[in-house]
Amino acid sequence: MKIKFGSIVADGRGKIGGHVMSKNRGGSYLRTKVTPVNPRSVSQTNVRQRFATLSSGWRSLSQSSRDAWTASTAGFQKSDIFSDLRNLTGLQLYQRLNNNLLSSGGSVITSPAPNKGVASVILSSMTYTSGTPALTAIHTTPVPASTRIKVFATPPLSPGINFVKSQLRQISTIAPAATSPYNALSAYTTKFGAVGAVGTKIFIGFVVVDQTSGLSSPMQIVSVISAT
Repeated sequence: MKIKFGSIVADGRGKIGGHVMSKNRGGSYLRTKVTPVNPRSVSQTNVRQRFATLSSGWRSLSQSSRDAWTASTAGFQKSDIFSDLRNLTGLQLYQRLNNNLLSSGGSVITSPAPNKGVASVILSSMTYTSGTPALTAIHTTPVPASTRIKVFATPPLSPGINFVKSQLRQISTIAPAATSPYNALSAYTTKFGAVGAVGTKIFIGFVVVDQTSGLSSPMQIVSVISAT
């Protein structure tokens, strides 16, 4: 349980007893803790395998390499749940950046690279049709060298839904030098099955990952309602 103190308590996050405190667009809330079902899906298994691989990789590094990761943490500060900047540990930084690389189709780095930011690739719009199925994502520039994009999507949803953070799933990656538009139909149907009926809504998200440092951008999200 994490609490941010103000005059008494300003905010809180996490679990305490059988309850969970969090925040959404309506403000802070307290709810009963629910333990989700463990489906042991392919994606869930892949995440756990990456974590195990990186944990083993960290242990195999020399002490001087681990010290280098620890010394680099100030250049990769992360906002916590209260939006306050925090330094990660060397292990956390190694895990975070290399997980970005592996999940985007890249390779593990054993030494930290300088934080030079992430290339700008803007996800501007998408097309989605049901009659003759089509699903494409349009980005403003070709994907730069040493850059990959993780592509996320939702299943077909009601057109009134706008908050979809928990429903976005990674469906594919886009390699360096790829040009717009990106045809997401094959990856989408592999993940979710056929596209939805006319009038349903799909969200697509892009996360840009620098393949030199492992740094990733915030997710960009666009949505569209299916046409005929």
